[in-house]
Amino acid sequence: MLKEELYKLIIKKKSFLCVGLDSDIAKLPKHLLDFDDPVFEFNKAIIDATIDYTVAYKPNLAFYESRGVAGMQSLKKTIQYLNKFPGQLFTIADAKRGDIGNTSKLYAKSFFGNEDVSKNFDAVTVAPYMGEDSVAPFLEYKGKWIILLALTSNKGAENFQLMESEGKKIFEHVLEKSGKWGTSENMMYVVGATQARMLTEIRKIVPDHFLLVPGVGAQGGSLEEVAKYGLNDGCGLLVNASRSIIFASNGNDFAEHAKSEAGAMQKIMQTLL
Repeated sequence: MLKEELYKLIIKKKSFLCVGLDSDIAKLPKHLLDFDDPVFEFNKAIIDATIDYTVAYKPNLAFYESRGVAGMQSLKKTIQYLNKFPGQLFTIADAKRGDIGNTSKLYAKSFFGNEDVSKNFDAVTVAPYMGEDSVAPFLEYKGKWIILLALTSNKGAENFQLMESEGKKIFEHVLEKSGKWGTSENMMYVVGATQARMLTEIRKIVPDHFLLVPGVGAQGGSLEEVAKYGLNDGCGLLVNASRSIIFASNGNDFAEHAKSEAGAMQKIMQTLL
């Protein structure tokens, strides 16, 4: 999906909501466990309930890879189902890959150039620590995006990302250096919602890029603050909520509660836009 197409989708849905499909099988409503693939049934119900309010879906691969073959089958069926809505949503593999060049080339192929097109995504999260040659293979695919980790919302962000070097914080070096590898047409950045006040400085470095912002909802980030400091003329934000939407209820009515939570966020986003 091209940048202009993503922007048009945001305007059409009056939303910049991304729903994280962090579908922990241990937290699923118990009645779903009677199905052959309870995770897929859960994801399908969440997608059906929230798609009118959502522009992006982001499966976190840890919840699938940790279950072995069964988990990867759940992921494959989820992507197949998402691909039944062409032009209506943006898919993100939250995989946080990044390795030496030849390995990254295969990682990129697994997400963007897989012969089984039902397993391909629009974007993948990538760690920048190993530098340009670990990121470049992901940028070879036209119409695909990498979402580079910049400033995350976890406590450990202080260990490296907020350290200073040559008068700048490490995450600022990441933004400046990586801006020469890709463009605002194929590269986004992860910025945690709990770091919202730093978005002013981030926007000075990357004014035109989209930012994927996790941490709103269960992690306590403020949607209004994120929008205040992060919105640009082309929206430039995908705000992710996971647990606060998908696990709003663990009963038979889980999809209805997810719909309500997503709809409430969309109404706020419509006002902010």
